Amino acid sequence: MPVPTPASAALFERARQVTPGGVNSPVRAFNAVGGTPRFITRASGPYLYDVDGQEYVDLICSWGPMILGHAHPEVVAAVSGAVARGTSYGTPTPAEVDLATALVERAPVEQVRLVSSGTEATMSAIRLARGFTGRDLVVKFAGCYHGHVDSLLASAGSGLATFAVPGTPGVPADFTAHTLVLPYNDRDAVAAAFAEHGDRIACLITEAAPGNMGMVAPEPGFNRFLSETCAAHGALFVSDEVMTGFRTHAHGRWGLDGELEGWRPDLLTFGKVMGGGFPAAAFGGRADVMAALAPTGSVYQAGTLSGNPVAATAGLTTLRLATDEVYAHLHRAGEAIRAGVGEALSAAGVPHLVQTDGTMFSVFFTEADGVDAVRDFAGASAQRTDRFAAFFHSMLEQGVHLPPSAFEVWFLSAAHDDAAVDRVLTALPAAARAAAAVPDPS
Repeated sequence: MPVPTPASAALFERARQVTPGGVNSPVRAFNAVGGTPRFITRASGPYLYDVDGQEYVDLICSWGPMILGHAHPEVVAAVSGAVARGTSYGTPTPAEVDLATALVERAPVEQVRLVSSGTEATMSAIRLARGFTGRDLVVKFAGCYHGHVDSLLASAGSGLATFAVPGTPGVPADFTAHTLVLPYNDRDAVAAAFAEHGDRIACLITEAAPGNMGMVAPEPGFNRFLSETCAAHGALFVSDEVMTGFRTHAHGRWGLDGELEGWRPDLLTFGKVMGGGFPAAAFGGRADVMAALAPTGSVYQAGTLSGNPVAATAGLTTLRLATDEVYAHLHRAGEAIRAGVGEALSAAGVPHLVQTDGTMFSVFFTEADGVDAVRDFAGASAQRTDRFAAFFHSMLEQGVHLPPSAFEVWFLSAAHDDAAVDRVLTALPAAARAAAAVPDPS
């Protein structure tokens, strides 16, 4: 029986009167799965608590940032101290220097500029690439989401995929005319695009491992191929690690390929984990490229809250606590849940694929015969989202909160202990049966 949620329903009705769709980010509205979104009042460790008093194992983790779990005591203490010293100064601060230093130490960047959101980071990186190269064209991949930047919303994944729209009104055609959209994992398409437009391409941007169409890993050597192709044509290679940065690996997704293969992106973008749950992000890369930014160069970028001392403190503390033991735990807990998902769906006779990269994973309710992997947006889009919706609601009723979209990654934290994992595993068989009960489309 459905768990009653009258307080969430009442809040949702109030919210729809004052906020478009009742939410401040579209996927939260549950449009893709139906039903009433849960309004959360607090979170602790691996759990969320809603206004109706229900407890949920959280597999969203604020869409990635909460790698340590919610309300980690050391992060809370550090943030409380920062707040007591003032919330924003509008001046340089020691905390922002410390956070920038930590990013340079962990990631393949020589300099970074702090901003307030992943969207701002990718927008700024694209502007910098165009200013540095003197070129206009940007290459991206269908299904890769880089924030709601005008020129990058063409064939984006994530929320746009959830709502089954290719782009959005409000973005002039002239903007997206400067964007070339290619199929992911398709080397021939990349080679052809650069052969025809190479001297006009400012940069190629890609998620280091796409997590906005579900978890679709780059095929072996693909990112290296992109880096080498850009270098051969004088374009910049921009690796978007807003989601994967310090989530899939201590050195970002680059730690799983570039660090081993001996190449570096020209620019990278970061967010999520490096903000520790606060609005903080960054872009960085080669020192000569970053030197083109004002005040040393002529490419302008600025932000009132960039390097905010509270956010920088939260991010720095989170990175300090994201130790090798944390990543090992994420791997163990993730493997247990992935195996449980596969066993439950197979037992219920539900066609599916479970895909992982580093510590990130997702489930595709795909029925494609003979397909052993989803490798691009077309494959991700072919799944049975109706079955996911039934699976989602069964898990939610049993106290497990998944991302409310089939096109999103599941996230774990260091706080997901055996008890939390067992609750997820216990809920899976019934959820799999709910997915199996969805009739085939007529």
